[in-house]
Amino acid sequence: MVHVPPVSNFAAILNPLPLARALTCWVFAMLFSHPARASDPGSFLEKHCYDCHDADMHKAGLELDSLSRDLSKPDNVRRWEEVYERVAAGEMPPPKRKAQPAPAERAAFAESLKQTLLAGEKQRRAADGRVMLRRLNREEYENTMHDLFGIDVDLKDLLPEDATAQGFDNIGEALSMSSVLLERYLEAADAALDAVLVKGPRPETRKWHVTLMPQNVKKDDFHFRGGVRVLPDETIVFFNSQGFQPISLEQFRAPVEGRYRFRVSQYAYQSAGKPLAIAWYVGSRDGRARAGHLIGHFDVPPDQPAVVEFIEKIPAKASIKPMPYRLGSRDLKDSTGYQGPGVAVQWIEVEGPLIESWPPVGYKRMLGDVSIEKGTLADAEKALRNLAPRAFRRSIAKEDIAPYLALVRTALDAKKPFDEALCDGIKGMLCAPDFLFLREPAGPLDEFALASRLSYFLWTSLPDDALLASAREGKLKSALHAQVERMLDDPKSRRFVENFSGQWLGLRNIEATTPDKKLHPDFDEALQTAMVQETRLFFTELLEHDLSVRNFVQSDFTILNARLAELYRIPGVSGWQFRKVALPAESHRGGVLCQASILKITANGTTTSPVIRGNWVLKNILGKPMKPPPPNVPALEPDIRGATTIREQVTKHRANETCATCHDKMDPLGLALENFDIIGQWRTNYRVPQMSSNNKQNELRVASYKPGAAVDATGTLASGQTFKDIDELKKLLLADKDQVARCIAEKLLTYSTGAGITFADKIVIENILKQTAAKDHGLRTLVHAVVESYSFGNK
Repeated sequence: MVHVPPVSNFAAILNPLPLARALTCWVFAMLFSHPARASDPGSFLEKHCYDCHDADMHKAGLELDSLSRDLSKPDNVRRWEEVYERVAAGEMPPPKRKAQPAPAERAAFAESLKQTLLAGEKQRRAADGRVMLRRLNREEYENTMHDLFGIDVDLKDLLPEDATAQGFDNIGEALSMSSVLLERYLEAADAALDAVLVKGPRPETRKWHVTLMPQNVKKDDFHFRGGVRVLPDETIVFFNSQGFQPISLEQFRAPVEGRYRFRVSQYAYQSAGKPLAIAWYVGSRDGRARAGHLIGHFDVPPDQPAVVEFIEKIPAKASIKPMPYRLGSRDLKDSTGYQGPGVAVQWIEVEGPLIESWPPVGYKRMLGDVSIEKGTLADAEKALRNLAPRAFRRSIAKEDIAPYLALVRTALDAKKPFDEALCDGIKGMLCAPDFLFLREPAGPLDEFALASRLSYFLWTSLPDDALLASAREGKLKSALHAQVERMLDDPKSRRFVENFSGQWLGLRNIEATTPDKKLHPDFDEALQTAMVQETRLFFTELLEHDLSVRNFVQSDFTILNARLAELYRIPGVSGWQFRKVALPAESHRGGVLCQASILKITANGTTTSPVIRGNWVLKNILGKPMKPPPPNVPALEPDIRGATTIREQVTKHRANETCATCHDKMDPLGLALENFDIIGQWRTNYRVPQMSSNNKQNELRVASYKPGAAVDATGTLASGQTFKDIDELKKLLLADKDQVARCIAEKLLTYSTGAGITFADKIVIENILKQTAAKDHGLRTLVHAVVESYSFGNK
């Protein structure tokens, strides 16, 4: 066996080095040139692998003696990479097997196979690069259109949902293109151009001072007395929180779609000095409080009116609706003598539509002062020249706009109005490959391709003028650190936080399950909203202050408001505003593992699943996802009859040797989280539903439950290490100081480049870990290191 010295610099592997190429090819030949075991009796595979993985035994569906050595085929590469990983990690041959290779023999085989795989990847990259040609996903498309034209129009709902790969929806291999999708892009382009190429005068910005009193109804004839009281000044007092809320702001209906500023005077009524809360929704005429979307929850102070202000996008003819929070659902046919607490809404001021620029920014960039109704072919050419550099995200030549100018000329010759002719040209540009796809040259990215990769990573949108100017001047590559700092400090980086954390951690799945009201009657929309906000703000805190990614496993703080603090039983937090809160030592919180959002998305609406939670930890925190079983292994249905607890169920499941291979790794991690129920509440016993009962004050029947079996959160990892609860498990997970950082670096590199991690990328990842170790793998430092890595800067 030939030992090839390790290559410490990935760039060296990919650069033309004839000697290295010859050596690795020779190693490849020495290692794999003898398919028949009899002809290679001294090889590592012959001695340690063929007994279980040949044509006769083929355990796990693997036949090494006949596995193709053609590394141009992805399936072959994947299988040989798996061989390398299992052997290098000491997992194969199985530790329980008596005949084990000597450490030097194992290392030599692993190093030889590593160099062979790297050589094969180098050859593939030279031809095709690492990243496939990929189109903009619908989130990127909408943000790009908004930033390109300075508009705020809902576009992504006009496009079909994007497929995912590697856990993200911006991966090239999953982003297909079709004629049907192109038609959808044309529809979206029409909607955007209707908003940017406007005609006529600027819409009037008006002001309204109104109350919630319904129009054309006298106070004495008011028909909604049940749960509502009308004060002499037309203040409306709500005593109920119910799904059907009959009152909306009828005295205001948005004359046109746009952003409106609302100032609401409200106070807590008969609340004995205690603050209350209210939610405001964008509503419609059908009477349902949730006909539109949630604007937010707001504190309502007692006795003295206080004004809350918010700006919200309102569709034409729509308005806003109130929903007092947690007042109960009382059957009050007449609230005249009711002495309980209520939320009083005194008056509402509205201003809008709020228009920053008229015509929109995109209009001015393209046409300047030219009238959209009186333009010429020369004006159209100027507009296309102004639009193309930003739309195509690079410098352009005259021939770049020729096809689109030809569309305008054809339309004008056919006597179309100028605005329609110009739209034809612009829509052609917006459906061009240079716009819809991120086109990257093989090898090192040029300055413009690098600008686009950077902007779609951190802003989910096209480069701004500063990035394009830096690329045009050839200075971007030497100013990456400063540009990343500028971009992370920009409000648009919130898109990165939401999209990356939403997919990496699974926050987008928060609405996939609805907790059983019999077991969790206190769960509501406000709590679910707070769950997601905690995790996003926690991620933002680490990013802004460059805190170690180890905080994702264990931290001494989190970001809470009163509603979430109540769930966590953490005292001293009041109000709806989120703030950084030091965690009590006995709270069992800290890190995303114990945040309610994660605990909810890894459970169904009734029970928790150690298997799902354990696999989530392996995949998203440790970067060791379980592979699906081989195709020829049938689905297993373990006998779990008679099991009475979740622990007994998974124990029976793991009794099957085939199941145990994966479940020995997953299940203990999930069992450690069993003290948290399906909404993230700490428990010492499971909940068992029982008969519901009436409560006081004529409120509706509420569900109840009783304690069930005690929770057992102890476990033993596949390594043999034991723990008694989640606190001890966290310490074990952090024993490897680099493992969490390695996982997150892989996720960041995948998301930022739109391609999965390859064998050679793992060398890049290790270099990133070395670069960030001095900062304890701070999240911001990790982002910088990913951007400055070889894989990020090359196709």
